[in-house]
Amino acid sequence: MKKLLVLILVVISIHTFSKVTIEFWHAMSGWRIELLENMAKEFMATHPDIQVNVQYTGSYRDTFNKTIAAVKAGNAPHVVQIYDIGTRAMIDGNIAVPIGDLIAKDPSIDLGAFLPQVLNYYTVNGKLYSMPFNSSNAILFYNKTFFKEAGLDPNRPPRTFDELIEYSRKLVKKDKDGNIIRYGLTWPTHSWFFEQLMAVQDAPLVNYDNGRGGKRPTEAVFNSQAGKNIFELLAKMTKEGLLINTKREDWSGARQIFLSGKAAMLLYSTSDVKFITETAKENGWEVGTAFLPKPSLSIQGGVVIGGGSLWILKNHPKEEIDAAWEFVKWMTEPAQQIKWHLETGYFPVRKDALEQLLMEGFYADHPNYLTAIFQLLLSKQTPNTNGAIIGVFPETREIIETAYEKVINGEMTVDQALNWAADQVTRALKKYNRLYE
Repeated sequence: MKKLLVLILVVISIHTFSKVTIEFWHAMSGWRIELLENMAKEFMATHPDIQVNVQYTGSYRDTFNKTIAAVKAGNAPHVVQIYDIGTRAMIDGNIAVPIGDLIAKDPSIDLGAFLPQVLNYYTVNGKLYSMPFNSSNAILFYNKTFFKEAGLDPNRPPRTFDELIEYSRKLVKKDKDGNIIRYGLTWPTHSWFFEQLMAVQDAPLVNYDNGRGGKRPTEAVFNSQAGKNIFELLAKMTKEGLLINTKREDWSGARQIFLSGKAAMLLYSTSDVKFITETAKENGWEVGTAFLPKPSLSIQGGVVIGGGSLWILKNHPKEEIDAAWEFVKWMTEPAQQIKWHLETGYFPVRKDALEQLLMEGFYADHPNYLTAIFQLLLSKQTPNTNGAIIGVFPETREIIETAYEKVINGEMTVDQALNWAADQVTRALKKYNRLYE
């Protein structure tokens, strides 16, 4: 009996110590925390030898900063979700195992199954550095019910900047005292939309092919006519009382303004398609989604993907790197990408996942989910629509947002603000580049 007990204990001990544990850090808040935890549980159910500890580590910026600090302290996670604009800094930090290197040794991965528009963003100088996971782009949400009330065709959203102004003028609503109780448009006052509207015009943010031409960018070039078009549009709409600006980068604030009926249109991310569509319906409104407007219909650019990707960090034992790779692969399989898409609005990064949903008739019943996908697929692929690759992106966004605030507060003209911002970003680029000369 004692021998049997000892044997059982040995077997249990061997099984326990053979299980590989990996840490997964992410930046998804709200209901997505539980969603990712449940997905990890599903993975562990089919991979009993791998334990995944999932941790929400705050915003994208918080997660990035905590990752760098953890690497320096020697206790980095195995898998971390990093936002798109962290790509250059992650590469320069040399702290991650390039996903392209892992794929080269793994015949089970077919990159042809992934959307090239998504792969293009995370591919720098011919190498794929991270695995696309939660991809999005910016779209226009609009209240179809308000459109009907204003005499606008609910199936014809604004396609140009001029139409955006024209529609907003019709959608604005005032009380008997002349106070605005409904604006035409709102947005999170975030530079991401400036970047997207630059790409729509096929215009770069920085030189050397947006940092993708084999050289590090040395100069900001967004103080071009394309940049002026955007600032002039937003400034004009603000001055006329057509646009209600939020606090800087206030995603929840902009969403609430739209969902409460205080604005008829919303520039926002596709990542909340499900929440916005369902909440509006609960409030008695029908919501539509549309491509981003552009200065004129003759301009043919595209959109840049947003969201994040999964990075596998170095300096872990081989068995832990292998386990992390199994987890990353699983998270990007069709079933998981479909689940993530349906529960959030982030679009699948795989063609086969899209094909399955299309054949099942999902998009026929839920057209709002399809807008972002079509907008991406119809985007011309250039360095401008693939997105800028710069190591000072967070700082760049703060500078552009400050410049915009200077315009709407009457402190600077559009030209002055954009020239000031471009100069500040150029200085930051040169300072950053000196670290890698």
